[in-house]
Amino acid sequence: MRHLSIGLVFLSAILWGLSGGLGSFLMSKGWDPLVVSFYRGTVGLICLLIWFVFRPVRLNKRLSLWAIVAGIGIVGNFVFYFVSISESSVAVAAALMYTAPIFVLLISFIFRLEKPSLFKFITIVFVMVGVVLLTEVYNVGSDQISVIGILSGLGAGLSYALFIFGFKYASKHGEPQGILVIAFLTFTLIMLIFTDLNEAVSVIYSPDLFWMVLLGIFGAGVSFFLYVVGLKKTSPTSASVVAMVEPVTASAFGFFILSETLNAVQLCGMAIILLTVTVLSVKKG
Repeated sequence: MRHLSIGLVFLSAILWGLSGGLGSFLMSKGWDPLVVSFYRGTVGLICLLIWFVFRPVRLNKRLSLWAIVAGIGIVGNFVFYFVSISESSVAVAAALMYTAPIFVLLISFIFRLEKPSLFKFITIVFVMVGVVLLTEVYNVGSDQISVIGILSGLGAGLSYALFIFGFKYASKHGEPQGILVIAFLTFTLIMLIFTDLNEAVSVIYSPDLFWMVLLGIFGAGVSFFLYVVGLKKTSPTSASVVAMVEPVTASAFGFFILSETLNAVQLCGMAIILLTVTVLSVKKG
């Protein structure tokens, strides 16, 4: 059962990676990153509302509270990530956002949610090495690094950890459809504050509407459903490490679909991440 749960988290991370590639494609066509994020979450919310109507569940205060926390975490992850990109670079932002497993591990140990183990520390170190090699953050010049960029990138990682814990504890008090509807309703309401609504409306009349809808279906509706279901039987630290397959999928999307190049060092980084996640997935206990 544990292997199946990790498998679901793994699949959700693959879909997030594909969504990242699709989002990059849309942004290369001139769409604002926050508009792309808004459609990703809002279309996902519509999908989840349809599911909720056909399979309604009872909501309670604890479920609602943790689902709202998860929704805030998703917003923070998206917003801080894009601020970090604008203030530094994609490589720096990605490397900092994927410090999430470190935050998850520290929080889990501080609040005694998990027992510390050398194996978990080692897996996080290997994943971080893989991310650094994949993003080639070491090649970034000092002119591409700023205090705001660094703090925003770390904020994205901390927000990543926040939605992991939000979903983890919400799943103890109810069914996925209720959790996800509240989380993405929170996301949509908050994103309305940051999003250029005029540009968001213009998407409806553009030929890119299909891609925006596809992004929302797979990048939120399906992927987060798989994630929440898988998270029920998976520890927060394991889930955060397995989810690091996302940059690998995004890079593969860029290579095969967007004709981007990958050098030997980046391929080595991908291999380290995949190998580490595989070892974690098959390990018993």
